[in-house]
Amino acid sequence: MPEPETESTQPPAPKPAHPHSATLKRLEQSSGSLAAQAIARMDETLPWYRAMPPENRSWIGLVAQAGIAAFTEWFRHPDAPQAISTDVFGTAPRELTRAITLRQTVEMVRTTIEVMESAIDEVAAPGDESVLREALLVYAREIAFATAQVYAQAAEARGAWDARLESLVVNAVLSGEADEGAVSRAAALGWNSPEHVCVVLGTAPDGDSELTVEAIRRASRHAKLQVLTGVLGDRLVVIAGGNDNPLAVAKALIGPYAAGPVVAGPIVPDLLAATRSAQAAAAGLKACSAWQDAPRPVLADDLLPERAMAGDPAARDQLVEEIYRPLEEAGSALLETLSVYLEQASSLEGAARMLFVHPNTVRYRLRRVTDVTGWSPSDVRSAFTLRIALILGRLADGDPQS
Repeated sequence: MPEPETESTQPPAPKPAHPHSATLKRLEQSSGSLAAQAIARMDETLPWYRAMPPENRSWIGLVAQAGIAAFTEWFRHPDAPQAISTDVFGTAPRELTRAITLRQTVEMVRTTIEVMESAIDEVAAPGDESVLREALLVYAREIAFATAQVYAQAAEARGAWDARLESLVVNAVLSGEADEGAVSRAAALGWNSPEHVCVVLGTAPDGDSELTVEAIRRASRHAKLQVLTGVLGDRLVVIAGGNDNPLAVAKALIGPYAAGPVVAGPIVPDLLAATRSAQAAAAGLKACSAWQDAPRPVLADDLLPERAMAGDPAARDQLVEEIYRPLEEAGSALLETLSVYLEQASSLEGAARMLFVHPNTVRYRLRRVTDVTGWSPSDVRSAFTLRIALILGRLADGDPQS
């Protein structure tokens, strides 16, 4: 009978020894002391490290230890693919990228590499000094790339999250739902509650909305404005703070807008009140087509008559409360004179004849109308606004529910 097959009892072939096994062993034995030296050097030379809370310093210590351990593995397997960013920076929480800047991380890595480089003559076995030094140089290059990658990824993630937060804030303001939550989100984005805030609305250009948003940011930095911005549908919305002149704000930011009207809402005191500015700007943008010669940009308050005729109740109330009521309180003579002057095609002599007064009296009363309302009856555009305000005021007085 044939003999049964038996498993080979030959021992497996031994793995080839590392060409620099003595240096590798000494590197493994000294990794702890090298990490301690790196931490001591940071504490001695980096003021920002000394000022950090203990928790963050401990995380940085772990990163330094992981970096030296990763170099040891790099030296053990120089040809194997190494995920350095995971090996080194994966030991620390993601929040550490917010706690220390890229510059500080570079200083930390440089200090650790310098400590390792200064110890080469002690760690390397005789004759391996140049090999270890060359490996450290290559590793330093790779760790630099890994550092850049970690911070780039963190910046991308933070940028995407910030964009979502900003979109929520802008949408809340535009839809009239701004609350303390929106204020808190804006603060997280760097909005530091400027005193003067206004909303600018217009058509968004075609193409990448991120490029449009970045163009608005560049323009705002040049104009020294704070902005929260976003593209909502076909609208480019900018909430701007830091200037009490809404027209100047709109002119400073108008570059990235597409062709078409750009409307600036009135100045309001804070972000919570920005809803009022946004609603005025939105109503102005809707009604702007009725004023074909409107300037670009244009103030929402300059579009009050068009907004009122388009059905904007806020514009109707504003015309009545800011024009008609002050004239009514100033005396019936001003209302009567303005009404007759407008009915007589803005003729001083015609109004004087109808009122049985001297033309100078009409002229004086019209100056008083300008003083009271801020709108000049002799200007064609202002006269149109005053006429609409008179009509709305009379309608309000004649409404039994008013």
